[in-house]
Amino acid sequence: CPDTRTGIQFLARMAKALFPPLFLMLAVLGSIFAGIASPTEAAAVGAVGASVLTIASGKFSLQILQDVMTSTVQLTCMVFIILCGATAFGLVFRGLGGDDLVREFLSGLAEQYSQHLVLAIVMAIIFLIGFFLDFIEITFIHVPVLAPIMIDFGYDPVWFCILLAVNLQTSFLTPPFGFSLFYLKAVTPPEVSTGDIYRGVIPFILVQLIGLAIIVFFPTLATWLPKLVFGP
Repeated sequence: CPDTRTGIQFLARMAKALFPPLFLMLAVLGSIFAGIASPTEAAAVGAVGASVLTIASGKFSLQILQDVMTSTVQLTCMVFIILCGATAFGLVFRGLGGDDLVREFLSGLAEQYSQHLVLAIVMAIIFLIGFFLDFIEITFIHVPVLAPIMIDFGYDPVWFCILLAVNLQTSFLTPPFGFSLFYLKAVTPPEVSTGDIYRGVIPFILVQLIGLAIIVFFPTLATWLPKLVFGP
């Protein structure tokens, strides 16, 4: 039957496209979760695996290798420069008593209103900053200032860090600098405008915020697995 053969051919092409990257992801994440490799070592596993898959698919070339190495060096240098700047900022900020000022301000809000309001303000600040900065800058600059203060308020560090991670994940989708928006624009047809992408991503941002709210109101959803694996 022609339809059956066409369906089988489609499934074969889909499996050929799906299973190699899926296997690579399982190898990288599985080696971390199984305790076989550290994140740095798992990154090396991913690099070797990606190279093997590229060679197996017949797409490997020295030009591709050079482009990948160049982009890797550029990204690494960018992160290192941001880290150096964030470290300098943190030293100056703490040296001038900035962390004490922020702690006093948030403590005053907590005493006058509630700690939950402070948590909502911190999450809102991270969310709004995500419109203009990517997660690397936010992680290196803002999180070291805000996280110790919130932990001093008695919040579970694991729970709060997961809240931050979900919030930072939302920054991938928020215009105008969301990484995912640029990636999507690069693969969409020319007739799909940037405005169309911005409007289309709104429901996904709302889903992210709903997920964030669920974790806020039901903390055990975020903490039961770490406690099960690592203990209370």
